[in-house]
Amino acid sequence: MSDVFLSMMAYPFLVRAAIVGILVSICASLLGLSLVLKRYSMIGDGLSHVGFMSLSLSFALGTQPLALAIPVCVIAAFFLLQINENSKVQGDAATALLCSISLAIGVMSVSLTTGMNTDVCNFMFGSILAMRKSDVVLSVVLCVCVMALFVVYYNKIFAITFDEEFASSNGVNVRRYKMILALLTSITVVLGMRMMGTLLISSLIVFPSLTAMQVTRTFKSTIVVSVLVSVFAFVCGLVISYLKPVPTGACIVLVDTVLFIVFLVIGKMRKLA
Repeated sequence: MSDVFLSMMAYPFLVRAAIVGILVSICASLLGLSLVLKRYSMIGDGLSHVGFMSLSLSFALGTQPLALAIPVCVIAAFFLLQINENSKVQGDAATALLCSISLAIGVMSVSLTTGMNTDVCNFMFGSILAMRKSDVVLSVVLCVCVMALFVVYYNKIFAITFDEEFASSNGVNVRRYKMILALLTSITVVLGMRMMGTLLISSLIVFPSLTAMQVTRTFKSTIVVSVLVSVFAFVCGLVISYLKPVPTGACIVLVDTVLFIVFLVIGKMRKLA
């Protein structure tokens, strides 16, 4: 596979996809464990549909897609957290409502202006051809910022992930760090939509963490294994989509599925041993 991957690097669009894909995979796996443990894993689906709405509106308005999608998704992430904390509407119900409303607005806006063109379909299902040079530069900068902020606030994120009340009693501003987690997640979701599409982006957040949890016992080791699994799945998915005419996002999800089953079996065997 290494020889095939090296031959792929002769194509500039594949180089762009590999750079952004690896960075987004790392960011998604870093954030995924906290989201899964706090039962916020479906926030990826909610934000991806908001991202689709924003991208559709950007095409209709003729604006830069990521410049509109990122701030809108950040606002939506804060909105979801606020509803989950202070409303009678449960978090999963709020996410479902947001998904439906955002998808409807996105489809209507595109249908009434430019029509359901190929670019919008790429955002729905993912396409490595969608990465332009300007997107790569912005994606790299934002991914580096996400990883840096995660490292800086690692201890606080660890604290609020396992016990918010204990963290609050020790002087941690729980609300602030939940907002930071939402901010990092929204940025990662928007960047990952270019590859995975609206319908598959949540798998990039959920699968690696769930897979790593089958064989690890500590928070830090789970994050490390999750990052390795995420990057490996992306590289394998990219190679498969290069060899066969199939979408990259679907390939990544299928590789993640196989890895999850393998790790699940290994975890069961370790318990029986």
